[in-house]
Amino acid sequence: MKQKYEIIKDDEKNTLILREYAELDKDTLSPLCEESYDITAIAAAVSGGKSALIAALRTKNMYPPGLYAAKIADTVTELLGEGETQSAELLFDDIELLNREREREIREAEIKDEVEVEEIDELLSDDFEDDEDDFEGGGEIKDINSLKVADDEYGDGDEDP
Repeated sequence: MKQKYEIIKDDEKNTLILREYAELDKDTLSPLCEESYDITAIAAAVSGGKSALIAALRTKNMYPPGLYAAKIADTVTELLGEGETQSAELLFDDIELLNREREREIREAEIKDEVEVEEIDELLSDDFEDDEDDFEGGGEIKDINSLKVADDEYGDGDEDP
């Protein structure tokens, strides 16, 4: 599914408008949601960092995925900067998002496999010395204490004839 986010800075009303559109029918973008934000609150969130800005932009109705939210936050930061730009459009395709997620999962699996192979190789290595003193107690076992079993102390219960 293709999505479009339109970001509009309205200096007259001191608001930032974020509109979300989605391709519900082939080649037709339909409006899904519109949120208005106070520019001063968004500017304060910008100064708090990208994660604070993303948290401020996400609402119950407008909750873009992480990759989209990061790009929206970058665009909002640019709009609130010194430039004269008043609006921006961002186009996304979910296929790209899914492909990136799959590539990330594959990379993580490859890294995990490499670590596991290294750990197994370490376990299988023959890099130890034949010095018996390295082992706990070292040398031969000299004295083994045998266990003694108590006489029928536990067997003194009532026996049925």
